[in-house]
Amino acid sequence: MESFADVRLATARLVLRPLVPADAAALFAVFSDRRVMRYWSSAPWATPETAVELIAADREALAAGRHLRLGIVGRAEGALLGTCSLFNLSGQCRRAEVGYGLGPEAWGQGYAVEAVGELLRFGFADLDLNRVEADVDPRNTASIHCLERLGFAREGLLRERWIVAGEVTDSVIYGLLRRQWQDRT
Repeated sequence: MESFADVRLATARLVLRPLVPADAAALFAVFSDRRVMRYWSSAPWATPETAVELIAADREALAAGRHLRLGIVGRAEGALLGTCSLFNLSGQCRRAEVGYGLGPEAWGQGYAVEAVGELLRFGFADLDLNRVEADVDPRNTASIHCLERLGFAREGLLRERWIVAGEVTDSVIYGLLRRQWQDRT
């Protein structure tokens, strides 16, 4: 895969860019929040060092083209609102998985649809992806609504897939094909 170190995307209200060390405090605030992590596949972050380590690991992964995680930054205020990612990239199959998380102050404003929509545009147009998948806790109705607005289709249920902090949960798998994305645009 090509390097993603210089990828920067923009929408009317957002800038999507690689995380930088100065983002660590805001990143920790988002992913240590139990409300954000309620339906995540891992527990809330316990220490600020987790954010520092993730940013450092991302710099290597971006340079090597292993995954693409971008910070979601509001144009008006310049604040880090969350992240969106393409990961588990398969060049042979031209597929990836998508993930995203926003702090509660950014919920309900359409930022997830806007950011993920731009990331999908990049994935299908620039990375030549054929398929993008999402793994969602079926109780996370806001995320499901976001995916469905973007054209994803529910494809299946994986029962008791995750155990996080002792809680057993299911996963709903959503998929979006390139031709479906192109039909929408």
